[in-house]
This record gives sequence, C-alpha cells and structure tokens, in this order.
Amino acid sequence: MIDIWGKSACIDCYDCDSGLIRSPQSVKKYVAELIALIDMRAFGPCHVVDFGDDPAVAGLSMFQLIETSNISGHFANATNTAYLDIFSCKHFDIDQAAQFSKDFFKAKAVRTQLQDRLKYCPDSHSK
Repeated sequence: MIDIWGKSACIDCYDCDSGLIRSPQSVKKYVAELIALIDMRAFGPCHVVDFGDDPAVAGLSMFQLIETSNISGHFANATNTAYLDIFSCKHFDIDQAAQFSKDFFKAKAVRTQLQDRLKYCPDSHSK
C-alpha cells in the first residue's frame, strides 16, 4: 500500500476580470476567503508581488503558507489568466476551491488537475 502525504491541486482560471487579477488587495482577499472556505489555517502574511520584465509573463505572484503547506499563484496580465496551486496534507475539496476561484476572479473557464503526493517513493529502494 502506498501512503499519501497530501494533494497538490492546480487550478487555472481563464479570461479573468483584469482589475481583480491586477489588484494585490483583491488577491489577498481571495486567499483569505479561500483559506476559510477550505478550512485551512494561514501561517504568517500573504505575500503578493508584481514583477516581470517580459510582458508575456508579467503580473502579480502570490504565496501564502498554511499550517498544512501552502497556496501560491501567478496572475498573467497578458492573458488575464490565474494559475493557482494548493498543496496540503489536509483534505480539501478541489471542486469547491475551483468553483470559488472561478467565481471570485470572474473567469469564463476553469481547468483543474490533482496529484497525490506520496510519503515515500515506492521505487527508492531500487535506485
């Protein structure tokens, strides 16, 4: 049996409201509301920075430690896309998180991916 350490969720929101994804205050509000929704606990402040010399990738980036790992994201100005990641060893509902993210950023479409993170590598003994 393989032991699961946690889940890593990728939530991509397309055609978002440009004002929301460019606003550090909106991103911080999103993180606070998401944490409450998925029943996590923030550890320290949410960090939001705006950078990128290349217009193709420029935008806000966010990072929030949570007691069970972290939430991060990048918001691409050129495409009005939000690329969000939630990693936690505590269970959370990815569908609920994705729908909330889509609604919050007024996205026209959302795509999710979920990956199990293992406690150990089952093949590590053979390498």
